[in-house]
Amino acid sequence: MRSRELVLAVAVALIVAACAAPTASRPPERPRVGFGQPISEADLAAWNIDVRTPDGLGLPPGRGTVAQGKAVYEAKCVACHGPEAKGGSMYGTMVGGIGSFKTNARVLTPGSMYPYAPILFDYVRRAMPMDRPLTMTADEVYAVAAYILHLNGLVPADAVMDQSSLPKVQMPNRDGFIPDDRPDTSAVRCMRDCK
Repeated sequence: MRSRELVLAVAVALIVAACAAPTASRPPERPRVGFGQPISEADLAAWNIDVRTPDGLGLPPGRGTVAQGKAVYEAKCVACHGPEAKGGSMYGTMVGGIGSFKTNARVLTPGSMYPYAPILFDYVRRAMPMDRPLTMTADEVYAVAAYILHLNGLVPADAVMDQSSLPKVQMPNRDGFIPDDRPDTSAVRCMRDCK
């Protein structure tokens, strides 16, 4: 009798397996991830902070004076860049060097190197202070830019920097760069039927 019970058990198992087979052959439903959310236009705008040079497209509203810039600089920048941006414990000078790019003894400062003033705003806003980047307001960044430009002799002491005035600052090295319009590859250009 044992063999009869064994045969019956195997038959029942086969019937159950056969009934379950159609569901097992279906592909599993895609799992719902369940985290995150679509990005809002406001969130996207908060991270879209690039500034185009030379025209300053993308500069935010705001304004800052040289005097305000000196106060912000002394509170947030002097520890690394030193008094009057002449160099500090961590970094070299941010003033002077104008004209040095025509010599072998180049002095890299915003006044000597940057071809357009909005680059200074963009860099300060994104990267400074080094231990707290992206924490300065647009007014503070305009003010610091005004102060640094003034220390480099590029704007007067009563200068006000904003979306309109900053791109108009004539930087000494504006014509110091040569556009490299050479192709960036040596491959033959091919758009169809390429070999």
